[in-house]
Amino acid sequence: MGGARHRAGPALKKVALLGGSFNPAHGGHRRISLFARRALGLDEVWWLVSPGNPLKPKAGMAPLAARLASALEQARGVPIVPTQIERELGTRYTVDTLRALKRCYPRNRFVWLMGSDNLAQFHQWKDWRRLARAMPIAVIARPGYDASARASPAGAWLGRYRRSAASLKHRAGWSAPALIQLRFDPDPRSATAIRRADPEWANRFAGKRLRDPLTHHPVDPDIA
Repeated sequence: MGGARHRAGPALKKVALLGGSFNPAHGGHRRISLFARRALGLDEVWWLVSPGNPLKPKAGMAPLAARLASALEQARGVPIVPTQIERELGTRYTVDTLRALKRCYPRNRFVWLMGSDNLAQFHQWKDWRRLARAMPIAVIARPGYDASARASPAGAWLGRYRRSAASLKHRAGWSAPALIQLRFDPDPRSATAIRRADPEWANRFAGKRLRDPLTHHPVDPDIA
C-alpha cells in the first residue's frame, strides 16, 4: 500500500461488505446488495473485488481492472462502492482484509454479507471463527443451499448467535458473533452464465482509465 492510509470521514457509516471475484459483476449482485442495504438499514454496500480467491481456480479469471470496471458499471447511481482495496492492503484472506478495514475505517460499522452457498463452505475459510467474531454476518438464502448451510460446521456454530435484521438499528446489535438470515427472491443471473454467453466480455473494459471510488487512487488498467 506504499504507506497510504485510508481513513473514514467524521460521520459514522453502516456498511455491508460483499466480497467476490465479480467475474463479471452483474445485475444480480446489484439487486441483492440493494435488498440487503434496505433490510439492514445501511448507508452503503462495498464490493470488495478480490485480486484472487484462494478457493477459486485462476483459469477463466479476467484481469482485476476489468472486473472492477464491470462492478463500477453495475454500481452507477446507487450507494454501492466497488473497490480493489484488498490489492492495496496486500491481503489474501478475508479475515485479514476485515481486520485491516476495521483499522483503516475505525468509525464505520461493518457487516459481512454472503450467500448461503458461501456459508455452507465457510468452515474452509482461514480462521473463520475469528472472522465471525470480527463483525456480524448477514446471509442471503440461495435455493438449494439452505439445508447444507445449516448443517455445515460454521452454520451449526453460528446458529447459536441468530439475530434479527432489526437488531442492527441499535448499537448493541453490532456485537459479534451474530448471524442474520435474509430471505430474498431467487435471482437467476450468474457470472458463469454471462461468461458462457460472452467469453470475451472483459475486452469491453480493456485499457479503461479508472479511479477506485473508495481509496480515490488511480487503477492500473493492466493489472492482472
